[in-house]
Amino acid sequence: MTVLKSVSPEQAAALIRDGAMLIDVREADEFARERIPGALHMPLSRLDGGAGPIADCDVAIFHCRSGARTRANEARLAALARGEAYVLEGGLQSWKAAGLPVRRDRRQPIEIMRQVQIVAGLLILLGVLLGAVFSPAFYGMAAFVGVGLVFAGVTGTCSMAKFLSSMPWNRRVAAGGSADGRSC
Repeated sequence: MTVLKSVSPEQAAALIRDGAMLIDVREADEFARERIPGALHMPLSRLDGGAGPIADCDVAIFHCRSGARTRANEARLAALARGEAYVLEGGLQSWKAAGLPVRRDRRQPIEIMRQVQIVAGLLILLGVLLGAVFSPAFYGMAAFVGVGLVFAGVTGTCSMAKFLSSMPWNRRVAAGGSADGRSC
């Protein structure tokens, strides 16, 4: 397995100033709401063997929200890079903690998985409260949501996420590409 070298946010910023390409591997809804200016958007779910703009870069720095997704896919990502390849330690969270610039668009909806967590939590809470106050039959709603979450975890398919992504408020998510039209 190929291992990407770690780079701190400050080191990454210096590499970017020297021409390195920062590549955001998060999904479109995450990228649309908050991103590092100048980052190229290449979601993990859409990566294939064709490197595209990465092949033209001598230095590539990959990042996600916390670094976990990048690390979990580092062999796949390293294979896309022609030259040196790095992972941003701590991802976007550490970038922000270091006081480096981010671009936020609060008009964009919150990330789909956060929406799933909110809705699932509310449905479970509602089922438990209704079950305690009115009828134990309402506990079934909490159990149904719990089974759905287990199914989503086991199969990698989340029906609630698919449903929520089709809602009108989630149709404003920007298409992929570079936030600033930058490439190597």
